[in-house]
Amino acid sequence: MPDTRLPALSLRGKLALLALLPLLASLALIALVVRQQESQLVEREHALVRASYMDARRTELKHYVDLAVSTVRPLLGQPGGQQQALAILKSLDYGPDGYFFVYALDGQVLMHSRQPELAGQNLWELRDPQGRPTIQQLIAQAKAGGGYVEYLWRKPSSSLLAPKLGYVVAVPEWGWMLGTGLYLDGIEATMADLAQGARQNITATMLWVGAVAVFGIALISAGALALNLSEHRSAEAKLRALAREVVQSQEDERARLARELHDGVSQALVATKLLIESAQQAPAGAERLQALALKRLNSTLAEVRHLSHALRPALLDTLGLPAALQHLAGEFDAAGGTRFSAAVEGQEVALPEVVNTALFRIAQEALSNAARHAHATAVDMTLRFEAHGGLSLDIRDDGQGFDADAAQAVADRGLGLRSMRERAAALGARLSLETAPGDGSRLTVKLSAADLARAAA
Repeated sequence: MPDTRLPALSLRGKLALLALLPLLASLALIALVVRQQESQLVEREHALVRASYMDARRTELKHYVDLAVSTVRPLLGQPGGQQQALAILKSLDYGPDGYFFVYALDGQVLMHSRQPELAGQNLWELRDPQGRPTIQQLIAQAKAGGGYVEYLWRKPSSSLLAPKLGYVVAVPEWGWMLGTGLYLDGIEATMADLAQGARQNITATMLWVGAVAVFGIALISAGALALNLSEHRSAEAKLRALAREVVQSQEDERARLARELHDGVSQALVATKLLIESAQQAPAGAERLQALALKRLNSTLAEVRHLSHALRPALLDTLGLPAALQHLAGEFDAAGGTRFSAAVEGQEVALPEVVNTALFRIAQEALSNAARHAHATAVDMTLRFEAHGGLSLDIRDDGQGFDADAAQAVADRGLGLRSMRERAAALGARLSLETAPGDGSRLTVKLSAADLARAAA
């Protein structure tokens, strides 16, 4: 007897099935939730539209009646004033189904511009198909100070009963009930259009979910096919991945070199530019400033040569970090305009070269930014050797401050700040920046004894 059992799925088939089933289940759940949420949203939208429509209609009706009352009020007490008022009200309308009506308070029809045959009849006992006394409700509301009443009345344009919202007031001098109304069947058509649009939106959403499901199934099928590639293709993929890693390493090295050039040479040239500008603006001290600028240029050239070998700042090799920071502050201070100062607190200890370089570059970037952008009167820098073996660098200015998040969000503006953060993160240090527009800035870099030990290892 032949074996009619289905062949067992391969491992790759099982993996594809395991990936496919959760996707379909998730999409089905998403479709159900989306449909439910859209239905609830449609209900809320209908309620809001209806409420807004009714509010607008009530306001409109009140304005119409107020206008009618103000029109006939000058006729009160005049001979023949009632007949003139009825004639005026009969001539007022606002569309084929917008008109005024006047009843005596006992239910007699005094004027009805769309149904003149009712004039002279007493409709006190008139009731709608639900048995409600229509005219009695209107007169009661008018006697109560005026207001709105919903009732059924024949619509002139269609000659059919339709729901109507009326607004009535009493004219006690003549014993009248004066009112008007708007038919509400239009809102039902609007609600039907909204419901139709909602159904179309839900259908479109379901189609999108279906399209995503098809795309997901196709993607999983493509993944399942990819699992069947030969070992040769697999080896090629690994080789390509290795090549990408090599290229990425090269790009990282280029990025590091670019950062070094930006943080070193660029800031040095900025300082030189400031010295030259100061020399131009202060002829009395031009010689000294030009000499400082020349000295700075020579230092920059030396630093470029040094970068070509080890990418390290030359000042650190000759002076060490504390003296280098004081020298750096002195250079910026010599440019004038802003007072720069550097102080060293605590017992100095030898620091790892990587710490010297990173802190010097952070300080260089911070002072350069303060000189160019802060418009500060004073910039104070403190290198503090903690008693417990830690280290901190604190740089403050009393300038205009800035929005740090906005600066980093713009690709070509936050390079310096990102560079400082990257340098601090490489040391395991904690960099904090306190700044806001108009409040100055404070940059703090803190390293614990453990951080310094790791950097020295």
